[in-house]
Amino acid sequence: MPPRDPYVLDPASIQEPPTRFLDQLKYCGPGFVLSASIVGSGELIATTTLGAKAGFTALWVILVSCLVKVVLQLEFGRHTIHHGETALVAINKLPGWRIGRVHWTIWFWLALLPIKILQVGGIVGGLAILLNLIMPTFSIPAWCAVVAITVAALVFSERYKLIEMMSLSMTCVFTILTLVSVAALQWTDYGLNGNEILDGLRGQVPPGALLFVFAAFGLTGVGGDEIMQYTYWLLEKGYASRVGSYQRGDADWLRRAKGWTRVMVFDALLSMLAYTTVTAAFYILGAAVLHARDEIPAGNEMVATLANMYTESLGPWARDVFLAGAFFVLFSTTFSALAAWTRIYSDTFSQFGWIDFTKQVSRVRTIKILAWVFPTLWTITFLWIEQPVLMVMLGGLATAAILLIVVVAAFDFRYRRSLPELNPGILYDVVFWISTVSIVSLACYGIWTAVASWLAETV
Repeated sequence: MPPRDPYVLDPASIQEPPTRFLDQLKYCGPGFVLSASIVGSGELIATTTLGAKAGFTALWVILVSCLVKVVLQLEFGRHTIHHGETALVAINKLPGWRIGRVHWTIWFWLALLPIKILQVGGIVGGLAILLNLIMPTFSIPAWCAVVAITVAALVFSERYKLIEMMSLSMTCVFTILTLVSVAALQWTDYGLNGNEILDGLRGQVPPGALLFVFAAFGLTGVGGDEIMQYTYWLLEKGYASRVGSYQRGDADWLRRAKGWTRVMVFDALLSMLAYTTVTAAFYILGAAVLHARDEIPAGNEMVATLANMYTESLGPWARDVFLAGAFFVLFSTTFSALAAWTRIYSDTFSQFGWIDFTKQVSRVRTIKILAWVFPTLWTITFLWIEQPVLMVMLGGLATAAILLIVVVAAFDFRYRRSLPELNPGILYDVVFWISTVSIVSLACYGIWTAVASWLAETV
């Protein structure tokens, strides 16, 4: 018997939600798939680079970025569980201007694709540089090809369970190593003190580091595209199928919807706690070690510079451990990003009518094709530009822009399409408004500052 289509609400899949802690923990996973894609570009590259550039001054940016966006992730998750829709299907139902059959926000999303290719191309390049340090007999272009072929082959034949297990396992070791490295700083010349941490929480924007601040805000925590990707992992984990199709007045359906929504909230908050902790740790390493040494990760020296954070806190022996851990982080990011991209862009093409994402045969075929197309584009882009940090940072700006689409959609989900029987409490709404106001305010401030800086230079 062929496996059930996770994007179809099959009555045979209906299941009562778990109520005990350990039982709920078994159904966590979608949030950690996102964490795997966040760590490589956001934490390892963008966060440490911002710390190296700005010192402790911008610590608040990292914490705010991780905390304020999760409520948007919850709103997208609620909508998917209650309606069984992917992010792109739901966004294409937004009211407002359309070009043909597609809402303007999807056109905007698709227009950002070249910049997002830069971002993951930078990660692939970083991974190739790392592998070249470990085994220099192969050139960086050769390692790029090896990485591209490997992730393409894995995603070409993967299933959700493989994605979840690889994403979780490949980030655990490096996360532990990073936390140990921060603790070990206290026995070095780079030891922390309370005043430095307090300075980082004063809300100051460091001069000369504005690009890094906004890129890091887009990349750390769950980004706009990752919030959209979350809906696909929820569906593939089976959340919506276990709830079933909505039936007005069906008390059993309402009970299941509330129960599985609670499990989703648990999954999202647990992963938020994990990535916030490791993001802060990465930032502190960059601020304490690289900023003090005036070393900014850049070009082909990016990996070697990042390794200094570990050798300075743990000793020279930690360089090889860092390289091994960094490999798992960057590879898991590349792998989980490709798995997500093949799905979300297949769905994007479906909104334009180019394929039919609702048909399993058409969807799987497109996913398998894109599994080879995207790694090829990432590799070509990196070999053309060869600036992994810059590429990741530019992708972070696009990710921040995608957050504005997410805000528009989340408002529509919450106040136009939310089922009255499942409306969240007032505390949720307060946090929701704080989150959206923070994101929009920072985006507007960033645009205003960038325009003002440009005018000052041209006038």
